[in-house]
Amino acid sequence: MKVDAEIAVASPGEAAALAGKAEEDGFDCLWINETKHDPFVQIALAAGSTRKIALGTSIALAFTRSPTTLAYTAWDLQDVSKGRFILGLGSQVKGHIERRFGMRWEPPAPKMKDVVLALRAVWESWQTGTRLDYNGRFFHLDLMTPFFTPNPIEHPTIPVYIAAVNEGMCKVGGMVAEGIHVHPFHTAKYLREVVRPAIAEGASKASRKIEDIQVAASVFAAVGGSESEVEAVKEAMRQQIAFYGSTRSYKKVLELHGWGDVGERLHSQSLKGEWAAMGREVTDDMLDEFVVRGNWSEIGSIVAKKYAGLVDRIRMYLPFDGDDNWKTLVNGFRA
Repeated sequence: MKVDAEIAVASPGEAAALAGKAEEDGFDCLWINETKHDPFVQIALAAGSTRKIALGTSIALAFTRSPTTLAYTAWDLQDVSKGRFILGLGSQVKGHIERRFGMRWEPPAPKMKDVVLALRAVWESWQTGTRLDYNGRFFHLDLMTPFFTPNPIEHPTIPVYIAAVNEGMCKVGGMVAEGIHVHPFHTAKYLREVVRPAIAEGASKASRKIEDIQVAASVFAAVGGSESEVEAVKEAMRQQIAFYGSTRSYKKVLELHGWGDVGERLHSQSLKGEWAAMGREVTDDMLDEFVVRGNWSEIGSIVAKKYAGLVDRIRMYLPFDGDDNWKTLVNGFRA
């Protein structure tokens, strides 16, 4: 299992220094998300300040860009990072795709499969000179003239990870991706009984093995320098879990544990804007399933033990800020 970090910056320019510190602290990969800033700009800056650490998106939005646009960006980032780039893609939800980006919403699992296969077709044409001729359900690509074709690169095999919560997207990941980004709104039971079997089923359909697919998980972590700090963070996470639990897309996680009624109440409260009341729906038993807790010197070991055999990469659902405590976490994980 590898230990990674993720950042969430106020300004893209912060990415370079944070990436250098993450590499110095011994993290295996630095992940950058797409919320307030373009993650690809940050990856480019991080590549210039590092030499060894892998750099990936967790995630970049797939359905707001064409496969060819994604292909160009990933190709260049793989080149400038000298083979350290991981393209992590996510679908987002219907409301954001339609109302924030003004794009058309289409069935996400089959469309994500089409995106990944189209990307690979474009990359193959660039690296080998073969004619581009991709015909999928959503994308048809057959034009790539020399003027628009970049040179071959030293590391043309770019890993693609896709974000998955439910079985359909997990199966797609098993069929076509190198990795799966597991949403932080998960439990060990959900990973064991839903996520991994679905990945394995998808892999089997494509004559692959689940070992061919890296499972990367972001983990809710209540961590601090003292017991009181840990408990304070844990309590604050009730609201975060309630927020995710109110989303219909994640209801199967709750249903697996017999908490489907909690999800319905959370959804109803969210529609009414009753955000403060929602945290009270999250019980201590639910917190124990969703959140790992401990001080900085022990949290790395706790996470490593809990997720052994379930995931291949782990990171805290906390933004890496370069504090010395993160080095302590890495050391505990390695031990």
